[in-house]
Amino acid sequence: MSHGPVMGRPVRVGVLSVAHVHAPWYLEALGAMPGVELVGLWDADPALADERARAVPTTSFSEPELLLDGVDAVVVAGVNRDHGALAERAAAAGRHVLCEKPLATTVADARAIVDVCRTAGVRLMTAFPSRTSAVVEALAASIRDGAVGEVISFEGVNTGEMPDVHGAWFVDPELAGGGAITDHVVHLADLYRWLTGSEATEVYALANRILQDGFAAVETGGLVSMRFANGVFASIDASWSKPRSYPTWGGMTLEVLGTGGALEMDVFRQHLTVYGRRDEGVRWPFFGSDANVAMLAEFVAAIREDREPAITGVDGLRAVEIVDAAYRSIASGRPEPVERTPA
Repeated sequence: MSHGPVMGRPVRVGVLSVAHVHAPWYLEALGAMPGVELVGLWDADPALADERARAVPTTSFSEPELLLDGVDAVVVAGVNRDHGALAERAAAAGRHVLCEKPLATTVADARAIVDVCRTAGVRLMTAFPSRTSAVVEALAASIRDGAVGEVISFEGVNTGEMPDVHGAWFVDPELAGGGAITDHVVHLADLYRWLTGSEATEVYALANRILQDGFAAVETGGLVSMRFANGVFASIDASWSKPRSYPTWGGMTLEVLGTGGALEMDVFRQHLTVYGRRDEGVRWPFFGSDANVAMLAEFVAAIREDREPAITGVDGLRAVEIVDAAYRSIASGRPEPVERTPA
């Protein structure tokens, strides 16, 4: 059974698999977060688990059940294909779940994660840290206050480097579920749903493997357009377009056009430019507010207050449905409807 609300003690959290590039950030943030006890981590790769545990430091468990026995909640940060199995284990043990994006590699698996957590009575949150970015929150407030009038369209860019430098599984279609579209569309798709209060109804997408040539197993460039039920239309450049020498992994920008004006947002603009020695190149140390910390804090608060998190499992499911429509559009060469499952 679920622990229910946590009163008078730290919320005990573990990380179930550390294969994802974000796992070290989660471990560091949880280890320093007031009101949280980082219990430890587990991964199917013992060497990787020990490496991640030493860096924090925290405990590396040899079996998932040993970690689950001592926690209130887990962050699932495994390869995309394994999210369902890991979330099901956590839910069966009555542990709340924050699952890395995308929630799953298929709509059916995403729906199963939502269902299993609901049946078990545990909270399920999808890792969409963009929603908790101070920059995005300011943009949302401006839209709500009527700064652009009625929203007409969004033009978003969420690009990055080829993520195989962080893990070979990112470019494995079986483990990742796809390439650049799987990796990047979900963040902005979720923001569009949140900012419009509407659901995507139709998607048209194109993809190729021209960028980062040599990784033919998955698409490396993608452009996705979508229409929402309230008439707003939007686009996402989701390409792995940044070269190896780029100062950071990538970035996220968004332009909002409305009947009364326009807004531009750059989530990662708050950085320094550091010029090192000739062989070090240029670095962009980020100094803005940490959206990952804010996201984890919301997860912990939802557990402590026994409420739904601000970003739910259904939000993750809806983003996967948009990605599914994008891949169907790529295959058919025409716009495809977003097939929403009941929530």
